[in-house]
Amino acid sequence: MEADPLPPPTYVEAVRQAYNLIQGASPSDSVPARAALHVMVDGTGGSQPEILADLSARPPLYGDARQRLAALLAALGHPADTSDPALAQQRLHDVMSMSRYDPLHRPPSLLDRIQRWIQDRISDLLRLLFGNGSGAQPPALWLYAIGIAVVLGLGVLIARAGRGRFSQGLAAPSDRPRPPADYFAEADRLAAAGDRVGAIRALCAAVAATLAGEGSWAGSPLTVREIFQRAPDYRSLRPLLLPFEAAVYGGREVDKAAYDRAAAVAAAFRVKEEAAA
Repeated sequence: MEADPLPPPTYVEAVRQAYNLIQGASPSDSVPARAALHVMVDGTGGSQPEILADLSARPPLYGDARQRLAALLAALGHPADTSDPALAQQRLHDVMSMSRYDPLHRPPSLLDRIQRWIQDRISDLLRLLFGNGSGAQPPALWLYAIGIAVVLGLGVLIARAGRGRFSQGLAAPSDRPRPPADYFAEADRLAAAGDRVGAIRALCAAVAATLAGEGSWAGSPLTVREIFQRAPDYRSLRPLLLPFEAAVYGGREVDKAAYDRAAAVAAAFRVKEEAAA
């Protein structure tokens, strides 16, 4: 025959049991807090929201909870008396209706529930890693620090992986101004070696140097598109400009047909450069 379930503790018993449960609790051990919280809910309901909040915190706020429970036990041991209970109840109701106590009547916000859930999961992970012993355990901030370090490490790896072709495309081949003929010669050399991305970049540098001067590629704040807009027939440069932007900014390869069209467009500027020389 199964024993009948024990009746819930009385109000005073619940407060005393909760106080005894957390009296010697370790700051990082949440097991006594959960047990005391269960006792308080069974015996006092939600009439002590501050104490329930202290016990529900992760890590539990044992110091504040002990003070509140001790004060509550003292008050219950010497209950106040009044000749007019109805008037006293009305005054208590009026006080609790003040706007300063509105947070006590509102349920936790979505942000509060999310924060509480995250804190609970961190506590679960700490218990999984280090057990439920009463000895010193690493604080939750330890896990936050590891998480931040991992995120920063991933960010560095992604930044390094993404630099490649983009940073290479933005950097000038040389710090000194170079004449267009140097860029045309470099384009021929790179194309012969099969590096059509580098070759089309050199072609753009040659055309930009022809349009805006030798220092335009190395020191101009303008983009390649803005420099090309100085050409009398800007639209005719699109077969050269678009593959360059797709390769440098989009990371795409330049096929032979696209490079041949770009080289044909740049050839007109090569002729002008050779004629001027």
